[in-house]
Amino acid sequence: MKAFIVERYRKDGLRAAELPEPQLGTHDVLVSVRAAGVNPLDAKIRDGDFKLILRYRPPFVLGHDVAGVVTRVGSAVRKFKAGDEVYARPRDHRIGTFAELIAIHQDDVALKPASLSMVEAAAVPLAGLTAWQALVERANVTAGQKVLIHAGSGGVGTIAIQLAKHLGATVATTTSTSNVEWVKALGTDLVIDYKHEDFAEVLSGYDVVLDPLGGTNLAKSLTVLKPGGLAIGIAGPPDPAFAQQIGAPAFLRVAMTLLSRRTRRQAKRLGVQYSFLFMRAGGSQLQELATLIDAGHLRPIIDRVFPFDATLDAVAYVDQGRAKGKVVVTLE
Repeated sequence: MKAFIVERYRKDGLRAAELPEPQLGTHDVLVSVRAAGVNPLDAKIRDGDFKLILRYRPPFVLGHDVAGVVTRVGSAVRKFKAGDEVYARPRDHRIGTFAELIAIHQDDVALKPASLSMVEAAAVPLAGLTAWQALVERANVTAGQKVLIHAGSGGVGTIAIQLAKHLGATVATTTSTSNVEWVKALGTDLVIDYKHEDFAEVLSGYDVVLDPLGGTNLAKSLTVLKPGGLAIGIAGPPDPAFAQQIGAPAFLRVAMTLLSRRTRRQAKRLGVQYSFLFMRAGGSQLQELATLIDAGHLRPIIDRVFPFDATLDAVAYVDQGRAKGKVVVTLE
């Protein structure tokens, strides 16, 4: 089969290759890939930015989002059968959606939303699970709360805005001038054009902030929270709770504690909380998202679609950070 592999950790380390068909475990489904979403995480993995957290041994197939058709199932699989149209974000250490075939554990897979095409479905898993785990699972957002979602025009932002509105929250977002009207159309109540306004001078009393940017942006985000509010960072810094979650060795636990110490101290001084989120695979949550999508509450936003042969171009485009919504490669 044709696939795109990381041959070495560096920006030009991704290339096309011919590989044997994946081995199918007893709890796996073999999916014929019809479309694969492209994420900023793909470039970070390619460049080796997450080597300490996610140690993949090159060469390995890249790609975190998939929509396709089940062709075979393992002997212990009871949830799916050949012919099912599915979508998934394979679990860490089993990624590889930039390929014609991928074997995925059945617990990471869900039936594709019936109302979506394969390309649309491939845009959902990583961004949708990130939004769900941040807003529903970790923040427990409820009606009447105030939620700030940074980078509202991005892949995670576009889904998170819609999900927060569905949960009944008042939603603010930050974006550039050219995207202001565009994110308003997603249902945002208040849009901050970061090129002309400082959100920290405009906003206050927020219950939740979802921050995919980190650094100074995260530090300022802590100041707009009300006492007891929660800032969820998906760009870091990783915190001790995350180190415990992944069973990190002692040296890595110490490193993560030091990396997040300044942020946690600032949060404590302000009487708020900081939590690092690294999305995990989850077929049951994808099924919940599919229900919301088919009911018309959520819709994926597609920026561009590339042919599978142009996967390198798709990753490079996403790496520029200018996509509005998601970028997808298609094999159909």
